[in-house]
Amino acid sequence: MLPNPLHPAIVHFPIVLAVLLPIAAVVALWAIRRGAKPTQAWLIPAGLAMALALSAWAAVETGEDQEDRVENVVSESVLDTHAEAAERFLLLSVAMAGLAAAGLLRNQVGAAARLVSVLAAGGLMAAGYQVGHTGGGLVYEHGAAAAYVGPAGPSRADRGKDDGVVPIDRSA
Repeated sequence: MLPNPLHPAIVHFPIVLAVLLPIAAVVALWAIRRGAKPTQAWLIPAGLAMALALSAWAAVETGEDQEDRVENVVSESVLDTHAEAAERFLLLSVAMAGLAAAGLLRNQVGAAARLVSVLAAGGLMAAGYQVGHTGGGLVYEHGAAAAYVGPAGPSRADRGKDDGVVPIDRSA
């Protein structure tokens, strides 16, 4: 059974891959400098870049599937800011996958693509941070999760009464 909503579960894949990609690219370049075959050493960064593009697409798709429901809780401008950042990240991820694939070439173009890929992966990580930051803002600042809280759930005042947790009185 898939989680509902699915989007929060899916978005963690591109986040992790965006962090791992620059590390893998640097390690691959190091291995190549130490004598590893470029095509073999570059398979991991190229594979990660392709997995990143695929997971970014899945994150955008699941976000779009849940957009109508969340729009009932969050202002459209805040949601649009996140959606635009996510779409930009997706486009950059696809470009990164192409660049990393070019790094599998055995000529000067491949060598240049590998070097540029390391720099691009760092920039892509920054773009991923922006998507995550706006997504976190949707949930933690603007209450997007409220779109999935049923009316039968406990009210804020009732939370903690049955589980032994005492609510904090911040009015004092």
